[in-house]
Amino acid sequence: MRKFVLFVFGVATGFVAAHFVNQSPGGRRFFERLNRGLAELTNAFTSGYEAAEREQFDEELERTLKGLDAKDS
Repeated sequence: MRKFVLFVFGVATGFVAAHFVNQSPGGRRFFERLNRGLAELTNAFTSGYEAAEREQFDEELERTLKGLDAKDS
């Protein structure tokens, strides 16, 4: 229980510190850069996942079509 309380205290302290940092122009610029970087990372993961998903779909479609061709022959 003590570790949980320390964890919650640390998270709350972090939010308060971030709030105060965000009030200064330099802090605001820092968080804007951080958000931009996180958005780029998220977009990279998303496009990679979608590309892998398309590849898997194409492979499954090709296997299915080959199976249908084999049944027709």
